[in-house]
Amino acid sequence: MSRTVLFSDVHLKVGDAARPARGEFIRFLRDAGTEGCDRLICLGDLFDFWFEYRHVCFSGYHDVLRAFSDLHDAGVELHLFCGNHDFWAGRFLRDEIGFVIHPDEARLPFGERRVLMFHGDGVNPEDRAYRAYKKVARNPWVVGAFRLLHPDWAMTLAQGVSHGSRSLTRVENPSEGPEAAALRAHARALIEAGLADTVVCGHAHAPALEWMNTQSGLGLYINTGDWMRHRTYVTWDGTDFEMGEYGQSQ
Repeated sequence: MSRTVLFSDVHLKVGDAARPARGEFIRFLRDAGTEGCDRLICLGDLFDFWFEYRHVCFSGYHDVLRAFSDLHDAGVELHLFCGNHDFWAGRFLRDEIGFVIHPDEARLPFGERRVLMFHGDGVNPEDRAYRAYKKVARNPWVVGAFRLLHPDWAMTLAQGVSHGSRSLTRVENPSEGPEAAALRAHARALIEAGLADTVVCGHAHAPALEWMNTQSGLGLYINTGDWMRHRTYVTWDGTDFEMGEYGQSQ
């Protein structure tokens, strides 16, 4: 039986302090492999920061990258949707680790279901500043300029920006926050427009598996949640989607 595992917003960090969190996530990956997973899909923000230099790679992620590479070598199909923390994912993750990289939304086969998938950043219409930033950050000239920074400096700078951004946008209950509301509304609009019967995303750190009654019929909204608070993931067994929480049944 084919089995797909979906997750998002792991926000992997480098350094000794983050080693336990990376270790737990590596156990999750290995468990997925031993439990018959043949397709693994990350809906973005796998890393708290990722940037690809031409000739070097961040050594702090080596343990996790090796775990992914082992899964790929064992025949597991790997997919990575770019999030707002790792939208510079590219050639190294594709050629050396085995990921299929999705810079934007994409459709993947799930039986007869019409599934549309994306990370979810930039969906909130009120977040105009981020939408502008996203366009600038993906500009080839900006990428080239950032590549001139020493990797150690780049990682230190990115960690500071990430921490500051998170402190400004943190809400007590992510499921009730503006990002979760915007994604839910966007999913409903896509389903009502007949563009999909299932919408899967991440970004909001608000796990959800909700059926929606729309003018176009019944649709399914899935948010894979996150690993910073919820440790949630979603499985597809060829027929149905199911939400799980890693560690609850281990």
